Amino acid sequence: MKHLTKLLAAALLALGLNQAVWADNALDFRETLQSAEQGVAEAQFNLGTMYDSGQGVRQNYAEAFRWYRKAAEQGYAKAQYNLGAMYTHGQGVRQDYAEALRWYRKAAELEDAEAQNNLGAMYENGYGVHQNYAEAVRWYRKAADQGYAEAQYNLGVMYVIGYGGRQDYAEALRWYRQAAEQGHAEAQNNLGAMYGNGHGVRQDDAEAVRWYRKAAEQGNAEAQNNLGAMYDSGQGVRQNYAEAFRWYRKAAEQGHTKAQNNLGSMYYNGQGVRQDYAEAFRWFRKAAEQGNAEAQYNLGLMYYNGQGVRQDYAEAVKWYRQAAEQGDAEAQNNLGVMYDNGDGVRQDYAEAFRWYRKAAEQGDAAAQYNLGLLYENGRGVRQDYAEALRWYRQAAEQGNTEAQNNLGAMYGNGHGVRQDDAEAVRWYRKAAEQGNAEAQNNLGAMYYTGSGVHQDDAEAVRWFRKAAEQRHAEAQNNLGAMYYTGSGVHQDYAEAFRWYRKAAEQGYAKAQFNLGVMYYNGYGVRRNFHLSKEWFGKACDSGWQKGCDQYRYLNQAGY
Repeated sequence: MKHLTKLLAAALLALGLNQAVWADNALDFRETLQSAEQGVAEAQFNLGTMYDSGQGVRQNYAEAFRWYRKAAEQGYAKAQYNLGAMYTHGQGVRQDYAEALRWYRKAAELEDAEAQNNLGAMYENGYGVHQNYAEAVRWYRKAADQGYAEAQYNLGVMYVIGYGGRQDYAEALRWYRQAAEQGHAEAQNNLGAMYGNGHGVRQDDAEAVRWYRKAAEQGNAEAQNNLGAMYDSGQGVRQNYAEAFRWYRKAAEQGHTKAQNNLGSMYYNGQGVRQDYAEAFRWFRKAAEQGNAEAQYNLGLMYYNGQGVRQDYAEAVKWYRQAAEQGDAEAQNNLGVMYDNGDGVRQDYAEAFRWYRKAAEQGDAAAQYNLGLLYENGRGVRQDYAEALRWYRQAAEQGNTEAQNNLGAMYGNGHGVRQDDAEAVRWYRKAAEQGNAEAQNNLGAMYYTGSGVHQDDAEAVRWFRKAAEQRHAEAQNNLGAMYYTGSGVHQDYAEAFRWYRKAAEQGYAKAQFNLGVMYYNGYGVRRNFHLSKEWFGKACDSGWQKGCDQYRYLNQAGY
């Protein structure tokens, strides 16, 4: 089950439009009204805030707007700012970004820091004016220089992204720190990310944790998720799944999709909480329905495996597709597998090829291997050993054992490359040492024949045994043959019989035939022509002609 990458470089920029400044609760509405009607700008502003907040009078945005305008037209900066906010949000007046911009500018030119910040946001987002990052930076800086935390945070974001100038992590760090030290939660989270990623400062997970915690304790969901990730991975703090679970849950309950996915993973893996597929499914669905690609992939996996929900390949396809269309490489590979096998969708090798390629081009090793298979076998694409070799190699170099084994086979058979047994052995060995049973059997065969390596029956036995113990039928048969002939091991018919039986019971035709021979001759078992005939018949049914011949012989003999 996938876990998200938890450390984020920066939060998305918020517009940063603040609520109006409220009047002093002690002001008497009647006295304020009288002063306002006499043209006192401060009283007009205060009366506007009373209507805005419903203090001492029924809330009425239209009246608030009217009194803010009177004060604003007299040059009262706070009223100009609030008037801009009313136009921005469409409160008491029809929303009008151009008018909002006009009033923010008036207040900003009077050095109102909040207005300067919001004017910067208007330029950044292109609200009421042509988008202009340089102007956005200029106004954010004016507000930031006055110590306004929101502007300091916004300026930090601009430096991280490189909007309005050159990307500069050191400057971003400086402004995030100033805002963070004033208790700005988003800045604290982003400052933590700067330490976590080593951007503008030496990488320091403990400092990252410290700042994430400050923001998380203020309820910032992004920081709660990030703090959970630090506990999850043991970065900057002792690994503690229970604490990771606790912080993921806090963020998840606020609707944070990455945290919901991470919480689902904790339930899925039983980390910090009792394993519960139904709960994992529930949290994955919450995140998936909000468009989180990781969660969509995970939800598809649960439908595919029937974990926490009834198995449903069609639903698995649906969720894999949603994640795949967002570029999730693992989902693209799994969607390819569904088309390849015809699970939940009509089998379509061309579609399988299309999705495997998308994932493979993103570097997904499983998809690179699968793409190589399609090229090797000519499914969904014209057979092309050179292309198969190319994709197997890319996957093999990432440590994919199936690709390493198949790359060895390409060298062994001279498919798409000049035949080279030594290279075949090299790739078989890489996969075999990682426990790939097919490669262990192939490596054993190379030692047995002395292909690409000095002939060594004992080494052949060793590798055949490793694969056989993983229930690899061909290796079990091969190991039986080594005991039968005494190659690399003391001859032992009973052991030969035992390994032949294991392979035969898996339907391996050669082993079924060999088991018939053992019964016929009484090697390692009491002689029994009836059982010999039965195993020869099974070998025949599995397509082994020698089994058919021996069955006919015994059948004609009356057994």
